[in-house]
Amino acid sequence: MKRSLRILALSTLGLVPVSTPVVAEGVAGNYLAARHASIFSDYSEAAMYYTRLLAADPSNPGLLENAVMSYVALGKIETALPIVRQMQNKGIDAQIASMVLVADQFKREAFDEVLADLGAGGTVGPLVDGLVRAWAQLGLGHMSEALDAFDAVAASPGLEAFGAYHKALALAVVGDFEGADKIFSGKENVVLQATRRGVIAHAEVLSQLERNPAAIELMDAAFGDAADPGVVALRARLEAGDMLPFASVRSATEGAAEVFYGVAGAVSSEASEGYTLLYSRISEYLRADNIDAILLSAGLLEAMERYDLATETYNKVPRDSDAFHAAELGRAEALRKSGKVEASVEVLNQLAKAYPDLPVIQITLGDTLRGLERYADAVTAYDRAIEILGEPQPSQWFVYYTRGIAYERTKRWAKAETDLRMALTLNPDQPQVLNYLGYSFVEQGTNLDEALGMIERAVAARPDDGYITDSLGWVLFRLGRYQDAVSPMERAAELMPVDPVVNDHLGDVYWAVGRSLEAQFQWRRALSFDPEEKDATRIRRKLEVGLNAVLKEEGADPIAVSSSDG
Repeated sequence: MKRSLRILALSTLGLVPVSTPVVAEGVAGNYLAARHASIFSDYSEAAMYYTRLLAADPSNPGLLENAVMSYVALGKIETALPIVRQMQNKGIDAQIASMVLVADQFKREAFDEVLADLGAGGTVGPLVDGLVRAWAQLGLGHMSEALDAFDAVAASPGLEAFGAYHKALALAVVGDFEGADKIFSGKENVVLQATRRGVIAHAEVLSQLERNPAAIELMDAAFGDAADPGVVALRARLEAGDMLPFASVRSATEGAAEVFYGVAGAVSSEASEGYTLLYSRISEYLRADNIDAILLSAGLLEAMERYDLATETYNKVPRDSDAFHAAELGRAEALRKSGKVEASVEVLNQLAKAYPDLPVIQITLGDTLRGLERYADAVTAYDRAIEILGEPQPSQWFVYYTRGIAYERTKRWAKAETDLRMALTLNPDQPQVLNYLGYSFVEQGTNLDEALGMIERAVAARPDDGYITDSLGWVLFRLGRYQDAVSPMERAAELMPVDPVVNDHLGDVYWAVGRSLEAQFQWRRALSFDPEEKDATRIRRKLEVGLNAVLKEEGADPIAVSSSDG
């Protein structure tokens, strides 16, 4: 009985048993190591241990399937193939094996084998089966049969867009650009989603029809100011009057690669990263220059915290690719998350030199430096980004906000306030900015009424944000509205029960309303959550002499306690 690929994928996470291997006592350690590696998506280790286990138990279906899945996840399809052949010879039927066999057949352009296996009951799944059948027919030169197969997919409920999209690609491959344009333009009663790959394919079709202005209009409508270097380069060629070749899909094998990439994209929002990775890896194997598949695989590995594998995958993108900067940004993030912080910064610095006019690189560099508390250097990066961006636009509020934070941390408040107010001008109801600016005013003891209004708007937008709720309680406290401060501060402590600052603030509020025992309890809680040393010193002093004595020592007015709890 065939197992679903979803169940196979879950099995590698230890959630569903693929089968119950008979494990000899001498290989129990390898089995446990293999399962542990699978649970944590350590595909290199998993592949090694499953391969060792197969030497002792070469006919075990579970070991065979998990070994294949580990190698596919690593992108080593050629290594997985002999194991799949072994499964085939032993009559072991599994969908992951079918995926590898289909990939091998398309790679060898053995399209008749694809059709024969599908006819004999081999299956990856209804969507993949239908589309690869159609592309195999096209590979054999059977265009009528291919179009019928695409139409059959499009006739299936929920699969209309998949069938139509691939039919349009197939028509373009054989030079029927008019037919492809009808589908891309929605004239065949199916509206296709405007994905980056789909828009570029349609633009190439329009260019082949000598309709460059229409292609430019299409790209501008789809990408606007968010166009990446690849899109910008294509648009420049269109404006120069060049006829773009149809390069989105050039053969049946590349069509199959598009199938697996499309399925990976379709399931990525619902399925596990490990499940999605199997499809993106097959797409990479079938088309080595499918940069989108490479970036998807790398991103999935990064999400699974397999940072070394993610870095290796990002490195597959060649330097002359239009997406090289995107791969390097991904590599820098993977390095940072793996603890190689200086290497990450170096990648971003080199990238900034190579692409001096891409604001996203400068912004990412600034964000990274800000996260490292290198605020002055972060300001320099943000300055360059804002210079490149030119006239401020609403979408650019975040870079002014982050530069404002960097200015505030380097005690350049006038510049910080200017940037934070600019961020609010661009995005007037942005709760992060409202809270940061309002809280900054509270800490400085200035503009408290304006700060209260800002923070109240922020709380209304994000009532379950502990930091913002804390700000509301704190501004009420600083305004002397101690009883009013109790409820929001208690709510903040509920939302962030182990935050030292929130617990410290709640202690101060309790003190102000005469609940001194509860105040001391909260201060002790704050100390237990490892506050910064300067805050810890102040909390300990409050526990020794009380808040009013500390305020007096600091040159501030003591609090007139509003009530007493006895």
